[in-house]
Amino acid sequence: MLEINNNNELPAIPGKRYFTIGEVSELCGVKPHVLRYWEQEFPSLKPVKRRGNRRYYQRHDVILIRQIRSLLYEQGYTIGGARQKLSGSDAKEDQNQSQQVVHQMRVELEDLLQVLKR
Repeated sequence: MLEINNNNELPAIPGKRYFTIGEVSELCGVKPHVLRYWEQEFPSLKPVKRRGNRRYYQRHDVILIRQIRSLLYEQGYTIGGARQKLSGSDAKEDQNQSQQVVHQMRVELEDLLQVLKR
């Protein structure tokens, strides 16, 4: 889904538990109103809502948003096609998601190692 080389264009996902819509917008290169629209179109995208209906996204939500972005903007899928692709390939999606998490952790650990070497 999300190619590793495409992942390099986007900033690394910090090791936080929850992200605001503004943070996710910056991490995924998508405007907040687009994120709210995608919540309506993709049933698997359900951020936690707290006081005053404020959205808080978790790491898996950010990865899913990056996958949706890749399908729509880079691979040329329609929203319906992207929805079908995401729901139809759960096993493949889990494997790709795991690979992305491992790659992201490796990048973050390499960055940390460079900081520690200084």
